[in-house]
Amino acid sequence: MARELPKVYDPRQVEDRLYAHWEQTGCFTADNNSKKEPFCVVIPPPNVTGQLHMGHAMDETYQDILTRYKKLRGYETLWLPGTDHAGIATQAKVEDMLRKEYGISRHDIGREKFLEYTWAWKEKYGSQITNQLKKLGSACDWTRERFTLDEGCSRAVRKVFVDLYNKGLLYRGERIINWCPGCRTALSDIEVEYAEKNGHLWHIRYPVKDSDEHIICATTRPETMLGDTGIAVHPGDARYAHLVGKTAILPLVGREIPIFADEYVDMEFGTGCVKVTPSHDPNDFEMGARHGLAFVRVIDDLGQMAPSCGKYAGLDRYEARKAILADLEAGGQLAKAEDLLHSVGGCYRCSTDVETVTSTQWFVKMAPLAKPAIEAVRSGDIRFVPERFATTYYNWMENVRDWCVSRQLWWGHRIPAFYCDACGETVVSEQDPDTCPKCGAPLRQDEDVLDTWFSSALWPFSTLGWPDSTEDLAYFYPTSTLVTGYDIIFFWVARMIFSGLEHTGQKPFSDVLIHGLVRDAQGRKMSKSLGNGIDPLEVIEQFGADALRFTLITGNSPGNDTRYSIEKAEAARNFAKKIWNASRFVLMNLTVEQAELPPASALALEDRWILSKLARLIGEATENLDNYDFGVALGKLYDFFWDDFCDWYIELVKTRLFDEAGSEASRQTVQQVLVHVLSAALRLLHPFMPFITEEIYQALPHEQPSIMLDRWPEADPALAFAEEGAQMEQIMSAIKAIRARRSEMNVPPSKRAALFIETDRRPLFEAGIPFFQRLASASSVSFDPPADECITIVTDGARLFIPLGDIVDYRQELARLQAEQGRLEKELVRVQGKLANEGFLAKAPPELIEEERAKDARYREMLDRVLASIAAIAERL
Repeated sequence: MARELPKVYDPRQVEDRLYAHWEQTGCFTADNNSKKEPFCVVIPPPNVTGQLHMGHAMDETYQDILTRYKKLRGYETLWLPGTDHAGIATQAKVEDMLRKEYGISRHDIGREKFLEYTWAWKEKYGSQITNQLKKLGSACDWTRERFTLDEGCSRAVRKVFVDLYNKGLLYRGERIINWCPGCRTALSDIEVEYAEKNGHLWHIRYPVKDSDEHIICATTRPETMLGDTGIAVHPGDARYAHLVGKTAILPLVGREIPIFADEYVDMEFGTGCVKVTPSHDPNDFEMGARHGLAFVRVIDDLGQMAPSCGKYAGLDRYEARKAILADLEAGGQLAKAEDLLHSVGGCYRCSTDVETVTSTQWFVKMAPLAKPAIEAVRSGDIRFVPERFATTYYNWMENVRDWCVSRQLWWGHRIPAFYCDACGETVVSEQDPDTCPKCGAPLRQDEDVLDTWFSSALWPFSTLGWPDSTEDLAYFYPTSTLVTGYDIIFFWVARMIFSGLEHTGQKPFSDVLIHGLVRDAQGRKMSKSLGNGIDPLEVIEQFGADALRFTLITGNSPGNDTRYSIEKAEAARNFAKKIWNASRFVLMNLTVEQAELPPASALALEDRWILSKLARLIGEATENLDNYDFGVALGKLYDFFWDDFCDWYIELVKTRLFDEAGSEASRQTVQQVLVHVLSAALRLLHPFMPFITEEIYQALPHEQPSIMLDRWPEADPALAFAEEGAQMEQIMSAIKAIRARRSEMNVPPSKRAALFIETDRRPLFEAGIPFFQRLASASSVSFDPPADECITIVTDGARLFIPLGDIVDYRQELARLQAEQGRLEKELVRVQGKLANEGFLAKAPPELIEEERAKDARYREMLDRVLASIAAIAERL
């Protein structure tokens, strides 16, 4: 039985209660024994340190729309939630807490105790982000919630590490890496964020041994020159051909370094000579390896000069730069300095300038893994939406370098490599070994942990139970759609693809749905520095979760950024109010207990029209959602609810509802159509605005314990009344035209007037008489020619006439026109006085004079029209 809704919709009184209802009724819980077709989405795991921000809100809204839509379509849906342990970020939080609360560092308490503190911190704060996700209405299966450091995910990580090692795809070696002196850990290439900074290009003289010549090398990093072990020139550069094979002397150090030729050198940049520092530049590293140069590291893990740097040892790298430049200048070895805007890499976490250094780390060989991952996308087996982001994916995968996966942290998956100091054996194992299998001596485990993204790369299958053959894995893997932002295609999407293919033999998902960023109203990226960040929880508190979701999706399209503004949120709230008020009207006038439609013969013209509009909406919205065009679908739902259902259909049928002289059968038909249309429209809208649609659904006649468990409406061809729909549109077009003309003439709706219709479709327009009377302020409707002077309105299928005398009070209009005449004459006196003033004409800017002349012309024209109207009315009086 239907129940009445409160007068005002208050999201704060509804949302938490409904979310608890969904959880209690098992709406989110997936069944891996279902006979239905599975649909699975894995959440991009937010950092356990995280706070809900607009990026999360966008991401989760997209996923929730998909999950709720597919559930209504009859799929067995699983939206699998979880969080990421976020190595660097979490360790930094805990270290900060230890320093502030206890005045200690992690080194004071040791690894084991530090990890106890970190797990305790995670237990206390780690659920904060998931609780915030619930505020959005996220339909996640919380019974399956995972954590990248939980036992199952940790076992999967260890197996993958061992498998890659045994296949020769993972190795330990000294290579050039990115190092963050702030976080004191290695970074992968994509964890370095580049920014343009003002710097200099310093030209340094290197003497040529046993010669009066010197060779000039240009560098942006003079502090690294202490690690120079060679000078390179291009083999085709005639300027330096005579120096190839000779030796230069390293200034300030006195070390002899070879001059050699290499194709890498750009003859056009700087002097065409490159100082080669193999331990501090990736390209120099490659040249050093090709030419057998020495590797001398001169900057340590703290960003200070190494002990081998003599008088500069212990100095901060940038302080050392100043000292080295001063000494070079004093020695006459600094030729010149040029201003230079260049790209500098910073840590993605702490923004400290990153150093490139040689270090012994663990690396994943990427070339063999990248090839099948590229082919999976190129063949169409995995699809990017929008397609243009596949190009971004290819560009990175086709040029990828080996992935440095070791991190100098304590919080994370500890690398399962064990070293024997007695015989040098390395053991990589899924189980901790007791002793060296070669010599029986004790083993020492690697101190480092794995890159956070190493475990995230396994997320689509590790969360479903891999490496075990679980029912979840068999039923839900490969997953269906991955939803994420374009900013982590490299970090995460690419790594999931090659990991899924390598370790399961299957793609991890079929579609990658890319969304953009949420920007402010001016199109700027939200940031702390600009102070333009918006807290989504505050938006939810003020407007409700449905309004926030509507704001983020409306007008949006995959891959494109969207703008948030308070005006959009207010418009979304107003839409929710419109839906609520319309639903209250339906429920207050409802006596039927089910939404079954009467036979077509009982349907009136307006009933057939709204049912036809609904049938079309169902088909289009379904197609839009299948194509991930969420913004387009939501726009159509908005138009249908606001215009077709609320502003038109409800108004069209009020006469049938309230006319005591009308038939009870007609009243019942209206109620059945109202309930049918409202129920279907709520189900269409539910994926976008789940809370308000559920609350109204519970008040309407319904069969399921939740709207989530109901069925998506089907577009019934029998309800597509194309001819009747077109006929109703003709009547509505006439009503709109009458309203528009009356509005132009400032005639209030309360002033009724006779309506005369000239048409060859008289039966149709006769059927519309009640609508003209109710919605076009017609006092009477006649198909005879009018006798009085009328205004004429031409519309589709008819000419409409309204007697002027019915809508115009000539004496009142004359008074209004005379007042307007007086106002215009005063304005003309003022403007013409200005234009006759020689002082104004001499001193005023030309554009101001021109503006006054334009006003003069406009006021004259307006006055002429007013005088003509006064004359016309005077004749009638």
